[in-house]
Amino acid sequence: MKQVLRQHLIQTCSEQELRRWFDPLSLAMAEDGRCLEVGFPHAYFARWFEEGIRDRFEALLSTFLGDGCSVRYRESRSNGPAPAAKSESRAVDFPFDSQFTFETFMVNKKNYFPLASAREVAKQAGTLFNPFVVCGAGGSGKSHLLRAIANEISKRHDPARILLTSMQDIQTSYEGDRIAARARLTDHDFLFVDDLHLIRNSLDLQQEMISVFNHFYDNRKQMVFTSPVTIASCDYLDPMLRSRLEWGLIVTLKQPDLEVRVNYVQERCRTKKLMLSREQMLTLAQRFHDFRYLQGILLKLTAYRELVRKELDERDFEQILNNTEEKTAEALSPRTVIAIVAEHQGVNPKDILGSRRNQNIALARQMAMFLCRDLLGLSFPALGRAFGGKDHSTVLYSVKKINQIQQDDQSLKKVLKDLKRKCLLAGEQGSTA
Repeated sequence: MKQVLRQHLIQTCSEQELRRWFDPLSLAMAEDGRCLEVGFPHAYFARWFEEGIRDRFEALLSTFLGDGCSVRYRESRSNGPAPAAKSESRAVDFPFDSQFTFETFMVNKKNYFPLASAREVAKQAGTLFNPFVVCGAGGSGKSHLLRAIANEISKRHDPARILLTSMQDIQTSYEGDRIAARARLTDHDFLFVDDLHLIRNSLDLQQEMISVFNHFYDNRKQMVFTSPVTIASCDYLDPMLRSRLEWGLIVTLKQPDLEVRVNYVQERCRTKKLMLSREQMLTLAQRFHDFRYLQGILLKLTAYRELVRKELDERDFEQILNNTEEKTAEALSPRTVIAIVAEHQGVNPKDILGSRRNQNIALARQMAMFLCRDLLGLSFPALGRAFGGKDHSTVLYSVKKINQIQQDDQSLKKVLKDLKRKCLLAGEQGSTA
């Protein structure tokens, strides 16, 4: 079991890393085959592992064990494994996307307080900081932190009781049956709302949000909001709603500085096994200031290596950067990918966004979801919204299914490679238009 898992981890972790934190662990699968028991050599190692390694380990473990599994940590003793202090089973599912964890959140001293506060919210949901409001300019990591909290809470609570949505989605739901829309919100135990500032587009919704807020607060149910602007600067907010938001804790994320951006590039290169020199990584971090733009150029470099030339030399690197504006991540959109896949499969793009389940349409939908995930790096909830409001679990299933099929089906693998090339070309044309 341990050796098989190690072979899985070596795909994204270095040998040095595994020797440092994986090899000292003892592993045993429970009889039901759904819970992995992890033993630590001693208490100090256990605390070190929990603080710096656990989130990443569980994210990697989820891709190995699959959905519905859990992990239990134990401190090893001379007479056999015994439960560590406050030992508990933790689900290793990441219903809000495994790339959004506390461990993968790039941070330095400037953003240490927001990250530490978010960890406490996840640990003591509903009892410490309620509501918890994360402010910060675009690209500062608000949505990452929002989903990291949701993922962490889902390890101890039923994910179905967690609602992660956006203010825009709430507005859309209230355009229909308002009573049903309110019931949908209050029926959950946790409420995560992205882009709270968009409530300015529907000011009559503020009284409704006050009622929803009161329900969650009075029942000690955790609320988390994000906003690109501070609550104090939202002069359009109803005074009652503003005061309620200020009952909890408001933190502000600073824009990622050069140190954080360099660390992000290094982490993504390690994960994607993209061999760039230190000078090249520094160049990327200096030129692109937004995580989304950095993600876009790294995806472009990775795709070039996969589709054009495996060995990416300095000339290739410079040529790609010289032809890239700081809108790389926006040049290619889900709509473009859907249109390209629909044309290849001979279906209507509207069918891909719809609910029809004909074999050809279902396959086209799954292929488009896979390519959007691979090329754009969108989260599963974001992909669900882009595909006509699909549930994130549907997107997750589709991406996993295509990924598994292409490993055995060389013809599908070739089709996906051709479609990826067409998408990248369309993105290039869009960025220069």
